[in-house]
Amino acid sequence: MDSDSEIEYDYYPRFRVYKNGRIERLVTETFVTPSLSPQNGIVSKDAVYSPKKNLSLRIYLPQKAETGEEKKEEAPTPPVDCIAVSVDYRLAPEHPIPIAYEDSWDAVEWIFRHISGSGPEDWLNENADFGRVFLAGDSAGANIAHHMGMRAGKERGEFKISGMTLFHPFFLSKVGGVGYFEGLWDIASPNSDKEVVDPWINVVGSDLSGLGCGRVLVMVAGKDALAREGWVYAEELEKSGWEGKVEVMETRGEGHVFHLRNPDSDRARVVVQRFAEFFKDKTEE
Repeated sequence: MDSDSEIEYDYYPRFRVYKNGRIERLVTETFVTPSLSPQNGIVSKDAVYSPKKNLSLRIYLPQKAETGEEKKEEAPTPPVDCIAVSVDYRLAPEHPIPIAYEDSWDAVEWIFRHISGSGPEDWLNENADFGRVFLAGDSAGANIAHHMGMRAGKERGEFKISGMTLFHPFFLSKVGGVGYFEGLWDIASPNSDKEVVDPWINVVGSDLSGLGCGRVLVMVAGKDALAREGWVYAEELEKSGWEGKVEVMETRGEGHVFHLRNPDSDRARVVVQRFAEFFKDKTEE
């Protein structure tokens, strides 16, 4: 059997890595186009944040906000009245760690270019409240959100983040390592010789005191193999000397990112509602 067909890593149903370096994605990505016609009370558009890398992000805006477009007919009110930005970053293993973090920080910098109201995107200039900026992510996205919060803290106030929500964060450690996820990390970070003690993934073993936000909500799921690390993260954050407030919400009887797999379930609705309450709460700001 030649190297073109020999499999080195088989992570079905996600992807396969062949010995010749070829990567086969087994799940086809579905691209949903943005729309100025309200969907559940939301309009959306894409904007390029890195022309050099050809990377974009998607902006979601409540219908009643200022879009520069003719107002449409009334639609349902979304759970949270905010402008949301979803970032497209380059994925591992095609683009090894730390590329995803670098791309994400480029997006953060691009967004904050609008703080004076003179950035390249009118929706952000006219609607974004930079006094209340929140980071959020699911799984690996939660890991990235944490690191963006740490980077914001290092910038000493230039990037003010009010709060952060981590849904089932993808954190690993020597104690809480899980074989399947450890394998994914090894493939995503082939240039690292630190394995699960790499600070990018071993967040709970790192100094958390400089986290650049005042509030954190950690979501964990009872049947999720990564749930322990979410609990430990909250405990370590409290002990680190960080001066903010951290909360944990556990959904018992559910697995990793169940709210994405079954978004219409009652438990998924509870997760969304708790996130909305966290976002709306201004008592700690």
